Amino acid sequence: MTASPAFQSQDALKPLPFDPAKLNGLSERMIRSHWENNYGGSVKALANVKARLAQAAGDKDMPPYVYNDLKREHLVRTGSVVLHELYFENLGGSGQAGNAERQAIAQGFGSFDAWETEFRRIGAGLGGGAGWVVLGFNLHTRQLENYWMADHAHAPAATVPILVMDMYEHSYQMDYGAAAAKYIDAFFQNLQWEAVSARLAAAVVR
Repeated sequence: MTASPAFQSQDALKPLPFDPAKLNGLSERMIRSHWENNYGGSVKALANVKARLAQAAGDKDMPPYVYNDLKREHLVRTGSVVLHELYFENLGGSGQAGNAERQAIAQGFGSFDAWETEFRRIGAGLGGGAGWVVLGFNLHTRQLENYWMADHAHAPAATVPILVMDMYEHSYQMDYGAAAAKYIDAFFQNLQWEAVSARLAAAVVR
């Protein structure tokens, strides 16, 4: 029996959109490990969870609390896959924001520098722990805002991620140990602003 579309998933990893040997301050070894083990692990786990959900759909005797354990993993793994893909897609650039991106962000934060200062500050606060920093466009309020996220499962409502920074230690420990601030600097040096601009343009017309 073929699973419904809601329970179908791909277990193939999305290729890196850049050459990991050419990033500035982020080693190829770390990027490949992050992509293969952390992102790749979530891709495979999500496929496994969805296969189990498809099987459970026909098990009328499964207690709801057991089923909800699967749904929790579904939520967590979905968030991890999506956020990791967005993270890798907004890397591989020159780190130089164009005038259009700077102006759009300045409209929301007063200045581009004010936005960057807050974004970095949130990241620094997550250093040594786990979480994400997300510049998002809220479809309900029609605002650009920076968001603190503790994990893959709790995201701001009605918000399209525009720029995503992974602050789990696996994203920097191999290169920088506990020096999260140095990783944040390297992250900004490698930003692919064209990807950010395309996401913002698609979000504001929704």
